[in-house]
Amino acid sequence: MSNPDMQRTSRSYDLLWLSLALLPLVGLSFLFPIQPQDYWWVMRVGQETLLYTAVPVTDTISLSQAGQPITYQTWLAGVIFWLVYKLGGIPLTFLLRAVLLGLTYGGIWGMLRNASGPRLATVLVIVMGLASANNWAMRSQLFAYPLFVWCLWILLHWQAGRERFLWGLPVISLLWANLHGSFILPFILVGTALLFGCGNRKSLALFLLLMSLTTLFNPRGLGVWQYFAFMITSPSDHVFSVEWHPPSNLGWQMNLFFGWMLAFAPLAALSPRKLSLLEWTWFLGFGWLALSGMRYVIWFLMIAVVLTAALLAEWSSRFLDRPVKVTFPPINLALSAVFLLCPLLFLPGLRESWLPQSAPIYEMETTPVAATEWLAAHPELPGPLWSDYAFGGYLCFALPDRHPWMDSRFNAFPPEQWEEYVQVSKGGTAFFERESINLLMLSTIAQPKLVEAVESSPAWCEKYRDQYAMIFARCEALP
Repeated sequence: MSNPDMQRTSRSYDLLWLSLALLPLVGLSFLFPIQPQDYWWVMRVGQETLLYTAVPVTDTISLSQAGQPITYQTWLAGVIFWLVYKLGGIPLTFLLRAVLLGLTYGGIWGMLRNASGPRLATVLVIVMGLASANNWAMRSQLFAYPLFVWCLWILLHWQAGRERFLWGLPVISLLWANLHGSFILPFILVGTALLFGCGNRKSLALFLLLMSLTTLFNPRGLGVWQYFAFMITSPSDHVFSVEWHPPSNLGWQMNLFFGWMLAFAPLAALSPRKLSLLEWTWFLGFGWLALSGMRYVIWFLMIAVVLTAALLAEWSSRFLDRPVKVTFPPINLALSAVFLLCPLLFLPGLRESWLPQSAPIYEMETTPVAATEWLAAHPELPGPLWSDYAFGGYLCFALPDRHPWMDSRFNAFPPEQWEEYVQVSKGGTAFFERESINLLMLSTIAQPKLVEAVESSPAWCEKYRDQYAMIFARCEALP
């Protein structure tokens, strides 16, 4: 997929365009707040893993499932999150996300530049980055993005007859199997390449076998595949987690996604460059995944942008990415450094000095920071505690002594319990009597009917209120 006409530009010129591509994306990543759903509990697992020198095998987070067997396949992501948080707090955590995204989109830019040219690569990476930015939440999946790009890069080189990079495939599967549940994706890429690619199949088959073996190097061994089977069939995930639902064309990011998907077929028909069977297999396979669940959209976009660059390469070399005869390396390097360092101005801890009304660090509607601090200062209030599930995702780390009834780990709770949670959130207070719940932390945004029902009940006394959270204690249980 390389374009020989564009191999003559200088490295400083390429670095300049790469820095331009990363400037808006890295800067934007510093402005995205931390969502509690899949970050705080993952970090709690990492903290316990280091504390006890073993990955927890039973639920130590929630009250309702305490002691039940559980698999934490993302344990390594939790360890990294915890070490980064312990070393540098929130600023270093945001910097970690920026580095992971920089590696991801920088790697994609490299493949696009090789297929077309630096200018087209920059435009496509920015558009693709903006379209996929809704998948930048602080969660273990961030570690999988650069691994996916690395795998795709290896297979494109294998297609071109360069096998010396295949050693990276088992490394990718080893890391991925301990970082995130999507570790099946490199097997999909490699498996389809083995069936429809034009490289040396014998060598690829050998490394596919090695990939399978390296996934067993995890705390649960073969159990990691059992966890994968459980995850993709878990009704709690598929029914109650929005990211498993098919995408809808709402918002400009989804407009870009659906527009890209619709425009791809006519582009492929008109382009002088014809896609191979493997490339069509990747596009259709990951396109089907993306249409079946929001969580797969970013993987499809990574495939689509690489193929789009290949289809536009000839036109780009005529009109956009003509060979550059004269460059100015010192100026290019200086500008590249400025563009790469500028996003740091938006890093939490720095931006407050010049941007008083900066974006919040946490997603305030789902992260009850002030309410949790107040509850921590009042240990005399009786439990057990029942809270909004997203609040529980934050409480499990910020206030581990107050075990929430449920939290944001969807597949840690059976679907019947989630159905009951939904009914309670609609105002079903009888549940609190049955389960002897004495303390509530409710979301004023997500649970207005429940807040209204509790406020009107003489059994509950309001103890705390802010814009996003309210705390109630059972009146008869108060000292």
